[in-house]
Amino acid sequence: MPPVVPNPTKEGAVYTLNLLSATGTGILLSAILSAFVMKYSPVAIVRTFFKTLWLVRYSLLTIVLMLALGTLSRYSGTDTTLGLAFANTGMFYPFFGTLMGWLGVALTGSDTASNVLFGGMQKVAAEQLGLSPNLMGAANSSGGVMGKMIDAQSIVVASTATRWFNHEGDILRYVFFHSVALACLMGLFVTLQAYVWPFHLMVN
Repeated sequence: MPPVVPNPTKEGAVYTLNLLSATGTGILLSAILSAFVMKYSPVAIVRTFFKTLWLVRYSLLTIVLMLALGTLSRYSGTDTTLGLAFANTGMFYPFFGTLMGWLGVALTGSDTASNVLFGGMQKVAAEQLGLSPNLMGAANSSGGVMGKMIDAQSIVVASTATRWFNHEGDILRYVFFHSVALACLMGLFVTLQAYVWPFHLMVN
């Protein structure tokens, strides 16, 4: 509804089952091929597959639930409401919008989930402020990458993969400052791209 769009428009809810083009399909096929090259038996491949699933079961559940939350926020209009609210930050929005992407990945554990959760919000806020939606979409992803090192999912996966159990807090303390500093630097760069020549020329 206005002011998000010029005229009232229905939201298209279409699910695309893209198994062949999905990233996970390529990774799975590569893993199976590599296992045969390393002379693993089919039984060993299946056993390793299910053992890995069991190790990362909580991480997988977290990803699924956050993607579900992002989809819910989109179709309920929550993301557009947030976009209108964040547009009130005015000229500082490129900086805070980038930090929103950082926060999204820190909370969800996935750049994809952050984009699903806040992508619509970034588009709405950018259009309200006369900024490039492409720039703010990229800022959401770029800021999100800086949050990847502190998200709970990555820390849990790291401690599980290295068998360094019960040291998740130590890992977080080691990387937190770097994550915040890099996110702020990315926010400053996005702000330069939004307003300052010649950085502004990079934006279509």
